[in-house]
Amino acid sequence: MSSSHLPPIQRHCDVVVVGGSAAGLAAALQIARQRRSVIVVDAGEPRNAPATEMHSFLGRDGTPPSELIDAGREEVRRYGGEVLSGRVVRVVSDAAGFRGDLTGGHSIVARRVVVATGLVDRLPEIEGLAEHWGREVLHCPFCHGYEVRDRRIVQIVTHPMGLHPSPLFRQLSNQLTIVVHDPTDVDEAQLDLLEAGGVDVVRDGRVARIVADAQGGLAGVELADGHVIDAEAVVVLPRFLISAQPFDDLGLATVPHQTGLGDVIETDEFGATSVPGVWAAGNVTDPSQQVLQAAADGSRVGGMVAISLAQDDLAHGGRPSSNETDWDRRYGGDRVWSGNPNGALVVEVEGMTPGSVLDVGAGEGGDAIWLAERDWSVTAADISTAGLARVAGEAERRGLDIRCCHADANSVAPFDDERFDLVSAHYASIPRTADARAIDHLVGAVASGGTLLVVGHDPEPMRRPIDPQTTSRVFDPDAYVRVDDIEHALRDDAGWTIDVFETRPRPPGSASAAHHVDDVVLRARRHPV
Repeated sequence: MSSSHLPPIQRHCDVVVVGGSAAGLAAALQIARQRRSVIVVDAGEPRNAPATEMHSFLGRDGTPPSELIDAGREEVRRYGGEVLSGRVVRVVSDAAGFRGDLTGGHSIVARRVVVATGLVDRLPEIEGLAEHWGREVLHCPFCHGYEVRDRRIVQIVTHPMGLHPSPLFRQLSNQLTIVVHDPTDVDEAQLDLLEAGGVDVVRDGRVARIVADAQGGLAGVELADGHVIDAEAVVVLPRFLISAQPFDDLGLATVPHQTGLGDVIETDEFGATSVPGVWAAGNVTDPSQQVLQAAADGSRVGGMVAISLAQDDLAHGGRPSSNETDWDRRYGGDRVWSGNPNGALVVEVEGMTPGSVLDVGAGEGGDAIWLAERDWSVTAADISTAGLARVAGEAERRGLDIRCCHADANSVAPFDDERFDLVSAHYASIPRTADARAIDHLVGAVASGGTLLVVGHDPEPMRRPIDPQTTSRVFDPDAYVRVDDIEHALRDDAGWTIDVFETRPRPPGSASAAHHVDDVVLRARRHPV
């Protein structure tokens, strides 16, 4: 079953970050490193998508924008933060803070919101201009000016602010021509100064179109009178439109930018907006920010959000776990799973001599019940007290002795240093940490001569993009401990033998078999000592 046919799911987290470019990812990284649950929702429409390289980013000058984004996503995920491909269509106030509705019917409830949606450049309506945007047509002398140094540059002025970068481009090339496409309120004294400085100025030069060569590259700028000015690069300063429509219901205050080229979201010196609990960072607050400044702004705002959450929790005397809250909410309504044991468990455990077993991520207890009915001494561990209550209730109904253990696999000693003949973890949603703490705990809980059995969803189908206009993903597989992470930890360990590590079809009739096709299965034995 595809994600678009799944019933709507509501996630709960500390912070939802809307927009996953430099500002959004930097904010998420700060927040995740403060042990907060953060979900980034990104529609995959960065402002700098047409550019092949980004510049003036210390340590990363010349890096493709996509490479920075990929690295940033991985860094966020290393700390358990999630990055979802999709689109937030509406954000409203909620009893728990805010609710962000996603395409596809899913939603995220968060205590705080970071708006990092950026902006859209609105080019003048000149034929051919958009086709070369981000390559031969540029606007920022700091971003890409060096790459067109000494070339024939034509700057098209379409509003009074259009002359702002002209002195910089004059410094970059002595072959600069300025064409005043719209003379309304253009500073004539500045034009005189540029002309006196050796710049060719066409004061009444209505542009008809951008001329391409036979290979599709830029060749020139054609004026309304038919005259063509040879050009190897075109400069135009566009107007802009911020991507703030999903927040209309919150009443976010916007103000005209000082350039007069568009509106921005108004924030205070800490990035807080007019709506308590909502922050904004990056180009949505300042269109002049390059990638480096946007990342720095996001990092600053992420820190402010973390401080806000910490102060709130201190005032209320709590230290809540959002991962626990997320699962408690999911187990707080109708039954989530079928109650059947997972198929891989049945296949791999059938025939084993019953002993002690730790069921990690027991959920509603399908596996724990099945094992207890086959004479295993079962400890069911889960971060959700609501899930464990269901395990305990079903065990009592069936007259089974199952010990329930409220445990976070990422805590210091989640399983009290006990050892088990079998440690089983099926589809356990354990957030990653940079030190792989949970993996150490899973491996460490296996007794001498015991077995570790870990089964997860094949992550590849879950990584494939879904059209964000119609369906958003609601879980990020790479933000959680993966089966291959555990296999990698055991691969070169002389104290272990890996018996099974493979991807295979899920057995028919097993739990969740309708939603996921393939399992990744790892079964390993600890050598007796």
